[in-house]
Amino acid sequence: MESLEAQFTELEERLAGDPGAIKKKPGKVVEDVLDALDDGMLRVCEPVEGEWVVHPWVKRAILLAFARYENVHVREMHFPATGHNAAFLPSYYDKLPTKRNWKKLGARCVPPGVARYGSYLGKGAILMPGYVNVGAYVDDGTMVDTWATVGSCAQIGKGVHLSGGVGIGGVLEPPQAMPVIVEDGAFVGSRCIVVEGVRVGREAVLGAGVVLTASTPVVDVRGEQPVTSRGAIPPRAVVIPGSLPKRFPAGEFGTPCALIIGERSESTDTKTSLNAALREFEVAV
Repeated sequence: MESLEAQFTELEERLAGDPGAIKKKPGKVVEDVLDALDDGMLRVCEPVEGEWVVHPWVKRAILLAFARYENVHVREMHFPATGHNAAFLPSYYDKLPTKRNWKKLGARCVPPGVARYGSYLGKGAILMPGYVNVGAYVDDGTMVDTWATVGSCAQIGKGVHLSGGVGIGGVLEPPQAMPVIVEDGAFVGSRCIVVEGVRVGREAVLGAGVVLTASTPVVDVRGEQPVTSRGAIPPRAVVIPGSLPKRFPAGEFGTPCALIIGERSESTDTKTSLNAALREFEVAV
């Protein structure tokens, strides 16, 4: 990583005087960065002594990849085991190819799921017909369910379940910005949206339809008085959609919030279902 960073810093210095260098030999370090991201040897953001640390230079390398490459047709051809009737998968027109190293990593991709080159999926991870963008890191044993999307540079932990239709936002620019983080063992219910660098803590449970942005009020109602925060869900919290009253010139209306209604119990720790986690609090979502 230190060697790559030094080479990339040298490239950026060269680009200041020669923008065309990105397409020449010095620009190859961009390919090396994407290779390392694709194999999981390098991450855009990673935990260091309990804190998440962003590597802005890695994001800048991803952005420069789009200057280095031209759009080309990306077409896959698959020959069935019988050796007959070649099947052509969809043709794409992009600057980056789709991910190829599934067998090497021990991950699984179900058609027509797509992960972009420069993303990582760990051993035992499963990508159903969804999408994982460049720079994203999906750790071991995680399920990316049908039509779920993992945006650029998002960091998804081990044993996470992203249910059908979940939208995990991408945060590629500005390079120093924290990406969306979903920590180990979290369960994200159907049609949830998590964007703008929100952090979902270890083993938290999000009920179906929860929307979390950097400005969404997160209201903890477990005590006698509500406690409001933003940008993060604490570990093992059970969260459902809610609303808060807000006065506008036309009257008072409900605005979205997320309600922390409880904490995940031991009975929902192993292969939990969302319904089982919420049933304890007599809430149906």
